[in-house]
Parts: sequence; structure tokens; C-alpha cells
Amino acid sequence: MDAVIDNLPVFLEGFRNTLGLLVISGVGALILGLIVAGLRISPIGSFRGFATVYTEIIRNTPLTLILFFCAFLLPYLQFSPGYFTLAAIGLTVYTSPFVAEAVRSGINGVHVGQAEAARSIGLGFGQSLAFVILPQALRMVVPPLINVFIALAKNTSVAGAFFVFELFGAARQVTNDRGDQVLAILLAVAVFYLLITVTLGIIAGRVEKRVAVLR
Repeated sequence: MDAVIDNLPVFLEGFRNTLGLLVISGVGALILGLIVAGLRISPIGSFRGFATVYTEIIRNTPLTLILFFCAFLLPYLQFSPGYFTLAAIGLTVYTSPFVAEAVRSGINGVHVGQAEAARSIGLGFGQSLAFVILPQALRMVVPPLINVFIALAKNTSVAGAFFVFELFGAARQVTNDRGDQVLAILLAVAVFYLLITVTLGIIAGRVEKRVAVLR
């Protein structure tokens, strides 16, 4: 384990970048996913069509291809804020349809009477969605949303192939110097990922219990 201990600052830097990608992309995907979910149930047909096409195209496009587009084509189009930001954009776009589908399943689980009651007191579609339907829907989709974010944490490793120094980038650098301890290096990376995923699982369990009490 001396390869891990001696290169701990390298691993911590990769871990910090992985966490940064997770937080930025997670927040972005949640916001974008909520918007797409709202469009999917919009009374305006063109909005529903756009959201459906967006969801199906992005959800069935490999993450590698999306990150390739962000890393190479966006700079070609004179948009080059840096590879970390470009990777965050790609991960946000890729994850947002999965968030949208999870939220939409929660919206479908809300009793139709809730929307009718909201309309009866004069609330429009946007107000009904924001103040009545979404708060109830989000309570029902905590576990699937956490699963989406756990998958996102693991997907950040793909960004390492596009000039972003994250956990696997750190492992690759250390392995080049200490190729005789590959197993220990990979185990260290696995432990860092477990720190993220187990923490998310614990948060999901606590939120779910709190939501159950509020119900």
C-alpha cells in the first residue's frame, strides 16, 4: 500500500475533482430534469413532443459520444471554458433524461384529484405543478433519484478519457509510476468510490424515512 500512501495527494486531487463533477452535474441534471419532466406533461403538444424527442435521443446516446461532442466539437464552435466544465456539461445533459423520467413517474403517481383541486382554486398549470404536484412527486422518487446520482458518480470516470483529472486519471498516473502495485491502486480507487456511493445510500435512507413521517 505504500504506492497509495506515497501518492495520497494525487488520489485526493482526483477525488476532489470527481466530487466536483458529481455535485455540479447532479445539480444541473436535477434542474434540467425537472424542466424536461414538466414539459413531458405540458398541455402544449409541441413542448411534450420536444421533451419526448430530447429524452429518447439523449437517453439512447452513449455517454462517450456526448463527452466527445463536448470536448472536441464545442471548442471547435468557439466555446471552450475548459475540459472540466465541458465534462460537467456533458454529464449534466446525459443524466437529465434519467432524472426527468424518475420525476415523471412520481408525477404520474400523484392522484389526479390533486391537479383538479389546484385548478378549482384558480391555479394554472405551472403553479399546480410547482406548488402541488412536484412536492408530492419528489417525495415518492427519492430512491430512484439517488440511484441516478450513484450512476452519475460512476459515470464521472468516463471524463478521465477527455482530459479531466479525476479518480481514474489519478489511478492511471500512479500506475504509470508504480506498475508493480496495480491491485492496491485499484482498490484505493474503489474505496473512494464507495465513500461516495455509500454516503449517497445513507442520505437516501434518511430522507426516505423523513418523507415517510411527513406523509
